[in-house]
Amino acid sequence: MEFNYQIKKSRIARRLKITIHHDGRVVVTSPFYLPAILARKFVDKKSDWIRKKLEFFARKKLIAPEIKVGSFRKNKEAARALVLARVAHFNQFYNFRFQKIFIKNQKTVWGSCSRKGNLNFNYKILFLPKNLQDYIIVHELCHLGEMNHSSKFWALVEKTLPDYLVVRKNLKRRIL
Repeated sequence: MEFNYQIKKSRIARRLKITIHHDGRVVVTSPFYLPAILARKFVDKKSDWIRKKLEFFARKKLIAPEIKVGSFRKNKEAARALVLARVAHFNQFYNFRFQKIFIKNQKTVWGSCSRKGNLNFNYKILFLPKNLQDYIIVHELCHLGEMNHSSKFWALVEKTLPDYLVVRKNLKRRIL
């Protein structure tokens, strides 16, 4: 299996990174100062791994739902309503304080929690099965109690999602 790739220079990247997108695009992010020849050598070195990933994704059909351009604007409020309802439900068990909830159009993450206590969620959470939605919401909510992935953090997650390990594994198979 042959593949094409794009080299993207970044002023903030500190190391070479390969991203394989759901549509089969391969993007190599390179620090701005690094010569392109080193990025090409990196791809050559990782070509077997890239091919295996592309074949795996094609075989498993791990493709995100078709989402058209402009979908963010159409679905942002529906995603906000879903997230607000599920945060309210789960926070009955945790009673954490948070500042604001933001719905964003992120390319690489399902959610995040800031040190200021803001919760951020990808609008595409709307298109996931309920158990994956709940996992993402609980995961970010628990970061309000533990801003890391320590055993204390996972104990918080397990409090409301005892099967979180299975759900987490299923989420990792998904592509944004």
